[in-house]
Amino acid sequence: MNKASGLALVAIACGAGWFFFQNYRIEGLEGLKVVPRTATATADGGGGTMQLASSRNVPIAPIARGGETVRIATFNIQVFGRSKADKPHVMARLAQIIRQYDVVAIQEIRSLDQSILPEFVEQINAAGRHYDYVIGPRLGRTDSKEQYAYIYDTASLEVDRTQLYTIDDPGDALHREPLVAWFRVRGPQPDQAFTFTLVAVHTDPDEVGQEINVMDDVLRAVRGDGRGEDDVILLGDFNTDERNLGELGSITGLTSAVTGMMTNTRGTAAYDNLYFTLPATSEFTGRGGVHNFVREFNLSLDEALEISDHMPVWGEFSIYEGGVPGKVAAVPSEVR
Repeated sequence: MNKASGLALVAIACGAGWFFFQNYRIEGLEGLKVVPRTATATADGGGGTMQLASSRNVPIAPIARGGETVRIATFNIQVFGRSKADKPHVMARLAQIIRQYDVVAIQEIRSLDQSILPEFVEQINAAGRHYDYVIGPRLGRTDSKEQYAYIYDTASLEVDRTQLYTIDDPGDALHREPLVAWFRVRGPQPDQAFTFTLVAVHTDPDEVGQEINVMDDVLRAVRGDGRGEDDVILLGDFNTDERNLGELGSITGLTSAVTGMMTNTRGTAAYDNLYFTLPATSEFTGRGGVHNFVREFNLSLDEALEISDHMPVWGEFSIYEGGVPGKVAAVPSEVR
């Protein structure tokens, strides 16, 4: 074999190897199975079948965790539509923000164009990350309808797509019925991994007094939806602070991720938060905060408002159910 032929064979072999690993993954150690990367995998996790998020060709990354916590955030990306998506400098900063969290509940997706979110997630992943999303229906009583979405890192979390639902609101008490999604942390054994339900909320600022008094009913409904999940986190833009929660504030053990912090970009009001109950969600580490992207990117107020008039709010949680390795998920107690 001459030198040219040898080099050609090496090139062919390398190309075949690249094609294989781009399009296939290897499952299992016993009875190895090769399946297309676009296939939907499932994992039985004690509490339901979790459908892994590879349905839109987003590869599941190998687990490379820097610690034993996950960060859950909420972000009202003000009037998130084509006008904002067509500003590269704004989208680049939004992508930088999202990459700092394991999952972010997004409010105020206004666009009729349903390509906005997949394009955004593609930009997030351009930095070598592996995020995916789930999105709810367009909601609202007027022509200005909105969608909720969850953008999450598939390297650290999985979502049960079969359990995604919008709160039933037959009495039309809410302008935008919350979107419910069930997640599990990847890494620990399935029966020891932190599982949690997120409930994305955006109250109407003109009717917040009435709508906040429905949130306790929302929490009870999700806690009693039949999945036996005790860790239910309401998060989003409540248009009120943690001191003025009405009937929601009367729930025993209700806790917020942040207290006494301004969450709007102008630094004048506290609208956004994560709410859950203790001791049920003992996975909360006690750490939470407001992501001040104005300071992070050294922006003027006008530059910051191009991104949003809200700042993200986050909380940190253990990757282990109950906050310690070896504890198995418990059946939730009644919310009072």
